[in-house]
Amino acid sequence: MTLNTKTLNLSAKEFKSDQEVKWCPGCGDYAILVAVQKAMPELGIPRENYAVISGIGCSSRFPYYMNTYGFHSIHGRAAAIATGVKLAKPELSVWQITGDGDALAIGGNHFIHEIRRNVDINILLFNNEIYGLTKGQFSPTSKTGAKTKTSPHGTVERPFHPGQLVMGANGTFFARALDTNIKHTTEVMIQAAQHKGASVVEILQNCVIYNDKTHAAITDREHKDDRQLLLEHGKPMLFGKKKEKGLRLRGLELEIVEIGRDGVTLDDILVHDAKTANPALHWMLASMEAPEFPVAFGVIRAYETPSFEDNVAHQIAEQQESSPIRCMDDLLFSGTTWAVN
Repeated sequence: MTLNTKTLNLSAKEFKSDQEVKWCPGCGDYAILVAVQKAMPELGIPRENYAVISGIGCSSRFPYYMNTYGFHSIHGRAAAIATGVKLAKPELSVWQITGDGDALAIGGNHFIHEIRRNVDINILLFNNEIYGLTKGQFSPTSKTGAKTKTSPHGTVERPFHPGQLVMGANGTFFARALDTNIKHTTEVMIQAAQHKGASVVEILQNCVIYNDKTHAAITDREHKDDRQLLLEHGKPMLFGKKKEKGLRLRGLELEIVEIGRDGVTLDDILVHDAKTANPALHWMLASMEAPEFPVAFGVIRAYETPSFEDNVAHQIAEQQESSPIRCMDDLLFSGTTWAVN
């Protein structure tokens, strides 16, 4: 399906619809929209071969703002509809737009099975740790103690970590991006789209109205160099203003070390392997939280294995090849038949 981008000569502008974008001023969704519209032309896929499917929530207005085919579905059910679209038209590049409430609460069951099946869908999970559209209730990713409209004294629940959920569902691709870094988010989305299978990109997004600065601990200028780890496959896991800090394993735990201190050299730093089948280290990277550890961004896991729709197509072809029934007459006259006078 992938074509030569130079032949298509598409631009981000051609993926913008004529609809007025209606998110709150300052919403992180604007930046994510720009990143998607920048990523799609780079993939060499005609616009008519894109389908953008959403559920319900602020993020789910997305299909209206894309000059592609799209479907604004129902709460938590985007995964089911996106799966149906991909099975019916496997040549399409299907993008599922969802939020932390839409995907992980009412849609949680659909979400984990879509990942378990490894359906070739690009799932963009906007995580602002709040229900924004319905005016500020705590969500499955809200931090413990978060004071919201439905938890005025602070929520006592423990939050979901989307990366852990993906690994637990035998996911093959998980990445994380920030709404404030459009360039990096675009690069991550391109890698997600090129992955054959269920690709989940968690995008840490800011809701300026109901949960402003929920990600400030890792985005503020003073701390971001020490609290953001930008991963690249095959490269050492380094961070800090001068890339002087890194990660290494100490037994079964990750630890932060500083190059040049206590005899630590670059050779001691873990090298990122996103493509290994074993998800143990991917789990640890996805689970890191500030301020104790830097938060991992980029492609954390990208393991290649056959996708769901490819397996279905292969099974159908096998059955067609071995079946003695080749047409309707074969079916009607198979088994015991009789004539009625």
